Amino acid sequence: MGIFDFITNEFIEVIEWVDHSNDTLMWKFQDKGNDIKNGAKLTVRESQVAVLMNEGEFGDTYYPGLHTLSTNNMPITTTLKSWKYLFNSPFKVDIYFVNTRQFTNLKWGTSSPIIMRDAELGQVRLRSFGNFAIKIIDPKKLITEFAGTNPYVKISQVEETLKNIIASKMAEGFAEAKITVLDLSMHFSELGDALLPVFRQEFATYGISLEKFFIESVSLPEEVERILDKKTQMNVLKGSLDDFNKMQAGIALENISENDNAGNTMGMGAGVLMTNFMNQSSQNTENTASKSKTELMDILKQLGELKSQGILTEEEFTLKKQEILKQL
Repeated sequence: MGIFDFITNEFIEVIEWVDHSNDTLMWKFQDKGNDIKNGAKLTVRESQVAVLMNEGEFGDTYYPGLHTLSTNNMPITTTLKSWKYLFNSPFKVDIYFVNTRQFTNLKWGTSSPIIMRDAELGQVRLRSFGNFAIKIIDPKKLITEFAGTNPYVKISQVEETLKNIIASKMAEGFAEAKITVLDLSMHFSELGDALLPVFRQEFATYGISLEKFFIESVSLPEEVERILDKKTQMNVLKGSLDDFNKMQAGIALENISENDNAGNTMGMGAGVLMTNFMNQSSQNTENTASKSKTELMDILKQLGELKSQGILTEEEFTLKKQEILKQL
């Protein structure tokens, strides 16, 4: 290498960032220890912002376009460096490029259950999942919060922080929405729109704008789902005690038909149950007086178990019990 090449390589004349990734939020220009030539060309592409920093203090900010770095075009940095007169010598500053495009389809989820107070079910533990989109609106805040001494910031480095914000505010959002657990799935869009301003305020402290927020699912503990399934069944049976008996016969028939080891017994049992079911279908509650005392006591016992599990209310249980006692 000749002495002329050595001198040429000392000064940086062209500064740009060609981003070949799809997950980089910020990249620090690598000067490799070389100084920047006075009058160097800074190229800022669409969806980029360039920020100068001198010894830990922010200097000038440049938006998309071709810029010439000189005292005339660097007012803040010129002040920081105490350049009182036109400065024609090479200089040294840190240059950060920030990606301002929208980053979409980022996933969020509640790592631990959210406790929600429901008017019908009391305290319920929920888990929720969805996706969101962000955009950098304040490059200096992003650099301050996440860059440190790192030469770049990836979306994964900030995603965890943002997901924690969402999870911590979800319980508050559910409470303010005042939507019952049973109705949550019908109001995902409404609930997402209500939570968006809350999260935006938190994201803004990091120089980030929450552009979109979606709730994809809300899951309940298995035991709660089983109770809800039984509750749904009982809602169908509010008409009469006879309907309750029909359902029990139908469930028994279904269980027998699913038993692979039943053999001929299954066929016989299914026939008997089908006969009983058809007979019950042709009768109303008033004709159930012929039922044996044992059958009626068994039904009463089942109703008592449903009441103790909270599936039947005291009023519902009392009504059914009276129907049975009239037949004893």
